[in-house]
Amino acid sequence: MNFFNPVTMCRLFAPRHELSCSWFLWYRLKAKLRERGRHCSRESGAFMLGYREEGRVRIVDFVLYDDLDPNALESGIVRIDGRYFSDLWAICKSRGLTVVADIHVHPGGSSQSHSDRDQPMISRPGHIALILPCFASGPQPRLNIGIYRYLGGKQWETVPPSVRSQFFHISLI
Repeated sequence: MNFFNPVTMCRLFAPRHELSCSWFLWYRLKAKLRERGRHCSRESGAFMLGYREEGRVRIVDFVLYDDLDPNALESGIVRIDGRYFSDLWAICKSRGLTVVADIHVHPGGSSQSHSDRDQPMISRPGHIALILPCFASGPQPRLNIGIYRYLGGKQWETVPPSVRSQFFHISLI
Protein backbone atom coordinates (compact mmCIF):
# COMPACT_ATOMS: atom_id res chain seq x y z
CA MET A 1 0.00 0.00 0.00
CA ASN A 2 1.31 3.42 -0.94
CA PHE A 3 0.72 6.07 1.74
CA PHE A 4 1.44 8.92 -0.68
CA ASN A 5 -1.38 8.30 -3.14
CA PRO A 6 -3.53 11.23 -4.41
CA VAL A 7 -6.51 10.50 -2.15
CA THR A 8 -4.37 10.34 0.99
CA MET A 9 -2.48 13.50 0.06
CA CYS A 10 -5.74 15.40 -0.53
CA ARG A 11 -7.04 14.33 2.87
CA LEU A 12 -3.82 15.45 4.55
CA PHE A 13 -3.66 18.89 2.96
CA ALA A 14 -7.37 19.74 2.65
CA PRO A 15 -9.19 17.67 5.25
CA ARG A 16 -12.35 19.78 5.64
CA HIS A 17 -13.28 20.72 2.09
CA GLU A 18 -16.68 19.79 0.67
CA LEU A 19 -15.92 20.58 -2.98
CA SER A 20 -12.63 20.10 -4.80
CA CYS A 21 -10.97 19.93 -8.19
CA SER A 22 -7.47 19.95 -9.60
CA TRP A 23 -5.73 23.20 -10.40
CA PHE A 24 -5.30 22.07 -14.02
CA LEU A 25 -9.05 21.45 -14.45
CA TRP A 26 -9.89 24.78 -12.77
CA TYR A 27 -7.46 26.67 -15.04
CA ARG A 28 -8.85 24.96 -18.17
CA LEU A 29 -12.46 25.63 -17.07
CA LYS A 30 -11.84 29.35 -16.45
CA ALA A 31 -10.11 29.68 -19.84
CA LYS A 32 -13.08 28.02 -21.59
CA LEU A 33 -15.58 30.22 -19.74
CA ARG A 34 -13.70 33.34 -20.88
CA GLU A 35 -13.47 32.02 -24.45
CA ARG A 36 -17.17 31.10 -24.64
CA GLY A 37 -18.08 34.41 -23.03
CA ARG A 38 -16.33 36.09 -25.97
CA HIS A 39 -13.73 37.54 -23.65
CA CYS A 40 -15.98 39.58 -21.37
CA SER A 41 -18.97 40.32 -23.60
CA ARG A 42 -21.53 37.76 -22.38
CA GLU A 43 -22.20 35.23 -19.66
CA SER A 44 -21.07 31.64 -20.06
CA GLY A 45 -21.21 28.57 -17.89
CA ALA A 46 -20.78 24.85 -17.44
CA PHE A 47 -22.04 21.83 -15.60
CA MET A 48 -19.32 20.39 -13.38
CA LEU A 49 -19.13 16.61 -13.41
CA GLY A 50 -17.67 14.35 -10.77
CA TYR A 51 -18.53 12.07 -7.93
CA ARG A 52 -19.56 12.18 -4.29
CA GLU A 53 -17.65 10.26 -1.67
CA GLU A 54 -17.97 10.42 2.12
CA GLY A 55 -19.90 13.69 2.01
CA ARG A 56 -17.39 15.34 -0.30
CA VAL A 57 -17.67 16.30 -3.95
CA ARG A 58 -14.79 15.91 -6.42
CA ILE A 59 -15.03 17.68 -9.79
CA VAL A 60 -13.18 15.81 -12.54
CA ASP A 61 -14.73 17.14 -15.76
CA PHE A 62 -17.16 19.72 -17.14
CA VAL A 63 -19.62 20.27 -19.97
CA LEU A 64 -20.01 23.82 -21.26
CA TYR A 65 -23.58 25.04 -21.60
CA ASP A 66 -23.23 25.92 -25.27
CA ASP A 67 -21.77 22.49 -26.07
CA LEU A 68 -25.18 21.11 -25.03
CA ASP A 69 -27.39 23.88 -26.40
CA PRO A 70 -25.74 25.90 -29.19
CA ASN A 71 -28.07 28.84 -28.48
CA ALA A 72 -27.62 28.87 -24.68
CA LEU A 73 -25.50 32.03 -24.63
CA GLU A 74 -26.91 33.96 -27.59
CA SER A 75 -29.06 36.36 -25.55
CA GLY A 76 -26.06 37.49 -23.47
CA ILE A 77 -27.28 35.57 -20.42
CA VAL A 78 -27.55 31.82 -19.94
CA ARG A 79 -30.76 30.17 -21.19
CA ILE A 80 -30.69 26.42 -21.77
CA ASP A 81 -33.51 24.70 -23.61
CA GLY A 82 -34.68 21.83 -21.40
CA ARG A 83 -34.60 19.42 -24.35
CA TYR A 84 -30.80 19.33 -24.08
CA PHE A 85 -30.72 17.91 -20.55
CA SER A 86 -31.13 14.38 -21.96
CA ASP A 87 -27.79 14.92 -23.73
CA LEU A 88 -26.24 15.94 -20.41
CA TRP A 89 -27.52 12.79 -18.70
CA ALA A 90 -26.18 10.67 -21.58
CA ILE A 91 -22.74 12.29 -21.19
CA CYS A 92 -22.80 11.62 -17.44
CA LYS A 93 -23.76 7.98 -18.01
CA SER A 94 -21.06 7.42 -20.64
CA ARG A 95 -18.37 8.94 -18.38
CA GLY A 96 -19.61 7.27 -15.20
CA LEU A 97 -20.04 10.66 -13.51
CA THR A 98 -22.85 12.86 -12.23
CA VAL A 99 -23.52 16.59 -12.24
CA VAL A 100 -22.10 17.78 -8.91
CA ALA A 101 -22.24 21.56 -9.43
CA ASP A 102 -22.72 24.26 -12.00
CA ILE A 103 -20.75 27.40 -12.65
CA HIS A 104 -21.36 30.59 -14.60
CA VAL A 105 -19.84 34.03 -14.90
CA HIS A 106 -21.25 37.45 -14.16
CA PRO A 107 -19.99 40.80 -15.50
CA GLY A 108 -19.70 42.37 -12.04
CA GLY A 109 -19.76 40.60 -8.69
CA SER A 110 -20.55 37.05 -7.69
CA SER A 111 -23.97 37.57 -6.10
CA GLN A 112 -26.93 35.56 -7.32
CA SER A 113 -29.36 37.37 -9.57
CA HIS A 114 -33.13 36.94 -9.14
CA SER A 115 -33.03 34.64 -12.15
CA ASP A 116 -30.25 32.53 -10.57
CA ARG A 117 -32.27 32.13 -7.37
CA ASP A 118 -35.59 31.44 -9.08
CA GLN A 119 -34.31 29.08 -11.78
CA PRO A 120 -31.62 26.73 -10.48
CA MET A 121 -29.81 24.76 -13.17
CA ILE A 122 -30.32 21.59 -11.15
CA SER A 123 -33.25 21.85 -8.75
CA ARG A 124 -32.18 19.09 -6.38
CA PRO A 125 -31.49 19.97 -2.74
CA GLY A 126 -27.75 19.94 -2.06
CA HIS A 127 -26.77 21.04 -5.57
CA ILE A 128 -23.93 23.58 -5.56
CA ALA A 129 -23.81 26.65 -7.81
CA LEU A 130 -20.69 28.78 -8.29
CA ILE A 131 -20.56 32.27 -9.76
CA LEU A 132 -17.31 33.82 -10.98
CA PRO A 133 -17.16 37.64 -11.05
CA CYS A 134 -15.74 39.82 -13.83
CA PHE A 135 -16.43 37.23 -16.56
CA ALA A 136 -13.78 34.95 -14.95
CA SER A 137 -11.00 37.36 -15.92
CA GLY A 138 -7.98 38.01 -13.77
CA PRO A 139 -7.27 36.21 -10.54
CA GLN A 140 -10.27 34.53 -8.94
CA PRO A 141 -9.52 34.06 -5.24
CA ARG A 142 -12.05 31.77 -3.58
CA LEU A 143 -13.04 34.66 -1.34
CA ASN A 144 -14.59 36.34 -4.41
CA ILE A 145 -16.31 33.27 -5.88
CA GLY A 146 -20.00 33.07 -5.09
CA ILE A 147 -20.80 29.62 -3.68
CA TYR A 148 -24.42 28.65 -3.11
CA ARG A 149 -26.12 25.43 -2.01
CA TYR A 150 -29.66 24.79 -3.20
CA LEU A 151 -32.04 23.87 -0.36
CA GLY A 152 -35.17 23.31 -2.46
CA GLY A 153 -38.25 25.46 -2.96
CA LYS A 154 -36.17 28.26 -4.56
CA GLN A 155 -34.24 28.66 -1.29
CA TRP A 156 -30.45 28.86 -1.17
CA GLU A 157 -27.72 28.82 1.45
CA THR A 158 -24.81 31.15 0.76
CA VAL A 159 -21.38 29.89 1.72
CA PRO A 160 -19.88 32.87 3.61
CA PRO A 161 -16.64 34.36 2.25
CA SER A 162 -14.83 33.48 5.49
CA VAL A 163 -15.21 29.71 4.88
CA ARG A 164 -15.03 29.52 1.08
CA SER A 165 -11.38 28.44 1.05
CA GLN A 166 -12.24 25.57 3.41
CA PHE A 167 -15.40 24.67 1.47
CA PHE A 168 -13.81 24.71 -2.02
CA HIS A 169 -10.30 23.30 -2.45
CA ILE A 170 -8.23 23.58 -5.62
CA SER A 171 -5.40 21.07 -5.46
CA LEU A 172 -2.39 20.11 -7.55
CA ILE A 173 -3.90 16.70 -8.28
